[in-house]
Amino acid sequence: MKLQSGLEDFEKNPQIWSLIEQISSDECQDEAFYLCNIDEIIEKHRVWTSELPKVAPHYAVKCNDDIVILKVLASLGACFDCASQAEISKVVSIGVTPDRIVFANPAKPISHIRYAASVGVSDMTFDSESELYKIRNVYPHARLIIRIRVDAVDAQCPLGNKFGCDPIVAAPRLLRLAESLNLNVIGISFHVGSGCREPAVFRRAIKSTRDLYDYSKTLGFDFSVLDIGGGYPGVRGSSINEIANIVNNSLDEYFNDVKIRVIAEPGRFYVASAYTLTCNIHSIKNIYEEDDKGNITETHRMYYIDDGVYGSFNCILYDHQLVKPIPLVENLEANKISSSIWGPTCDGLDQVIEEIILPEMNIGECIVFEDMGAYTLPVASPFNGFPVPKVYYVFTSGAWSDLKETLALPSNIVKIIEESNIKQNQYNPERKTSTIFVDSAALKSILVGST
Repeated sequence: MKLQSGLEDFEKNPQIWSLIEQISSDECQDEAFYLCNIDEIIEKHRVWTSELPKVAPHYAVKCNDDIVILKVLASLGACFDCASQAEISKVVSIGVTPDRIVFANPAKPISHIRYAASVGVSDMTFDSESELYKIRNVYPHARLIIRIRVDAVDAQCPLGNKFGCDPIVAAPRLLRLAESLNLNVIGISFHVGSGCREPAVFRRAIKSTRDLYDYSKTLGFDFSVLDIGGGYPGVRGSSINEIANIVNNSLDEYFNDVKIRVIAEPGRFYVASAYTLTCNIHSIKNIYEEDDKGNITETHRMYYIDDGVYGSFNCILYDHQLVKPIPLVENLEANKISSSIWGPTCDGLDQVIEEIILPEMNIGECIVFEDMGAYTLPVASPFNGFPVPKVYYVFTSGAWSDLKETLALPSNIVKIIEESNIKQNQYNPERKTSTIFVDSAALKSILVGST
């Protein structure tokens, strides 16, 4: 598929903001919504294949399992990292073949292992004795990947406390057990932590895998897979260049003499910056204080919006994300005041921002949150009866032309999509492109049916 550039150096995308303003101006629009820029995901794939040409990306479905994203990534040739029966089923349902899936959960329910066997997903990770016995009993012909523990000093979400075995003591013992059980171990994996902020850890990890690779030869194993996990940044302004340089150099240093397939499990890298969330201010509470002279002044303002920590902002609790509120309409003359932002539910825990200086805003105005594509929607719930935000999809006409061709969409379906646009052919003279804007329900129903 020809890749169209959709990133603009991670600066505010005027097309996206123009569409946000358009949707927000609809008097019937009083719920939070997302804009998903498909061009950014396509561009991220181009960046990955350019910076890490030796590493096949297996998108981490848990990060954002939107069927549209899965379908687009599948059309680009990406593979997938699944953690459960449901994720495998979803990826298989869009036509992805089992050899493009790695079951990268070291602790799997037996029923999920059985399901993987039934659909032919054979590559799966392990890090314990009990997992080996389960697999021996349920799926003895599986292709196993041992997961070792190598932790980044600084990561947004550390994972080593739950997964991965010690590469020096535990891993050799597990390999000996696998050999005695006549199981087929085909590779090594690690995950330095989601949102890694220590690029140098990848060199340490790859060195550890080479040591274990050499030991596996003494047991008669012939490792053909090296899974370097996730941890790659994806927000606006971030770059994988430093990590890519370390990974590329480390692979040359430690694996230049062997033939091995290198894969990775990027999640937030692909989707974080592609999603922009817009929330509506539906209520305001002003907080006043009285000074020693009896003067009463407003000292704080509480804004209540239509999404919160039980919805998209669960990323604050579970993904340790710091979100940045941006008023949709910039009022340079507005007074700035200490503010907090709260979700719509009746739970006091539902606080999005504890304290921040913001310009004074009114009920009905909107607040925009960028970089909201990773670990947000998959965990969101309609608690207290508040809906999960709707997603709209936007892409340039060039990307749409490529998707039409790659997905082989029938002409009548193409017509339905193009006629469903809120605003079609919005021309951008700087980039000489037009924007295609599609309602989520229309696109999802079509993509699900175009396997």
